[in-house]
Amino acid sequence: MGRLLRGGILFTLLLAFAAPAAAVDPVLMFLLNMAREVIESQAARAPAPAAAPLPEQPRVYPGTMVEPEDLRKLIDESFLYLSESQRREVFESLHAALLDPKNAAVRATMIDYFADKARTVRAAQLRLSQLSRREQELLAGEFKKEIATLPAEDQARVGELLRRGLLPVPSDFNQLLLSAFDER
Repeated sequence: MGRLLRGGILFTLLLAFAAPAAAVDPVLMFLLNMAREVIESQAARAPAPAAAPLPEQPRVYPGTMVEPEDLRKLIDESFLYLSESQRREVFESLHAALLDPKNAAVRATMIDYFADKARTVRAAQLRLSQLSRREQELLAGEFKKEIATLPAEDQARVGELLRRGLLPVPSDFNQLLLSAFDER
């Protein structure tokens, strides 16, 4: 889930700065490459075992001033495209990694990196939500053309990401991309 989320974050970042219609082709190429990387990383990953219940949460992560609830709030505010259960899964995964003693030396860096990416995803989603319907349709049209160039297996995986709502784009834009995908 973390790699998929990371891939989706990058997808959103590029879309966010793709306001001019003239820049659509490079953005779509990046998005498709991004989607391909997400697909490949997801395919290479073995299914994760069921997570054990979390022990009582510490007030702050050791060696930091960050409370778990601060991260939970950041996740809830930044990853609006994910369901509540998916956001909970992201939190639990990050929380477990931050409590792992092997990560003690990089705990603060992990938090900073994640917080920066989460804020970037949120800003990108806001930018995407401000695109006019025409700009969204132009991007979806280019997406449709580019997706047709992918191998069938990759197309199926991109379709699955769209259907599951795992790309960090506003839900209306996700539906538009899914419609373009289905029309190909």
